[in-house]
Amino acid sequence: MYNYIYNTFRRVEILIYEIIIIALICIDQFSKYLALNYLKIEGSIPVVQNIFHLTYVENRGAAFGMFQNNQIIFVIIALIASIFGLYYLHKKKVPMIGRVGIILIIAGAIGNLIDRVRLGFVVDYFDFRFIWEYVFNVADVYVVIGTILLCIYILFIEGKEQVK
Repeated sequence: MYNYIYNTFRRVEILIYEIIIIALICIDQFSKYLALNYLKIEGSIPVVQNIFHLTYVENRGAAFGMFQNNQIIFVIIALIASIFGLYYLHKKKVPMIGRVGIILIIAGAIGNLIDRVRLGFVVDYFDFRFIWEYVFNVADVYVVIGTILLCIYILFIEGKEQVK
């Protein structure tokens, strides 16, 4: 009886993770829809002049425009990262910080993967001019925050919970 209850709870937990991933992807895709349909026409809209703009960019490279025109490599990497992340969520017990990191990385990878497959490029629009020259999107934010959380988990938590 205990195993049945535990397995049912685990299935519901994983379903919740998958729903969160889908919701995050929808937020990313909706923001890119707005950029494609409204921002593309304007090019760039200053929100705070010379500090933060919404700037339409078609990124055919990786994060921050690196490695331009290598779409197949990015598609493969995104698929591998997503499959591995989903496997990890389904099969491994990971503390919340690790799970949130994995969920964010999967959502970001799939969000940008959708653009690459559908459009042949990734739509970027956040332009913090006072920090750097790169333009990025919501999916990129997911990947960066997810990677930071995963690094914190790996460096400071993983392996230490068994020692106690």
